[in-house]
Amino acid sequence: MDDLDRRLINRLQRGLPLVRDPWQVVAAELESSSAELLDRLHQLLEDGVLTRFGPMFNIERLGGAFTLAALAVPEERFENVAAQLHELPEVAHNYRREHRWNMWFVLGCASEQDLADALHRIESLTGLPLLNLPKEETYHVGLYFPV
Repeated sequence: MDDLDRRLINRLQRGLPLVRDPWQVVAAELESSSAELLDRLHQLLEDGVLTRFGPMFNIERLGGAFTLAALAVPEERFENVAAQLHELPEVAHNYRREHRWNMWFVLGCASEQDLADALHRIESLTGLPLLNLPKEETYHVGLYFPV
């Protein structure tokens, strides 16, 4: 990772400008080109430096439903269960935690019924009981990690 990669990551944490061509604006700020920045972004994702890049939506305001869920996965099954979840389009991401409930993931669905169906399908697919942790309140935490 070089200086431009670092500056790009830092800039993207503040969001993209809401204009017709946001990459052109960011490129001007970083004294680069939009093609160069997009190439670098794709490379950072491919290399695993960044795991995700995309918009954040308030899915409930769009008529959808989401939840945070967890599974207590036996260590010998962890990679297999992670692969099963990775194949489900409703699973936004999953990650390991150092806890009895060691696999956490976010589900996003078109409706509450679809969400209930997905939760049931995951329990059936994995054979593991699921901990469903729906949002009770929204907090905005403006995280910024300078690179």
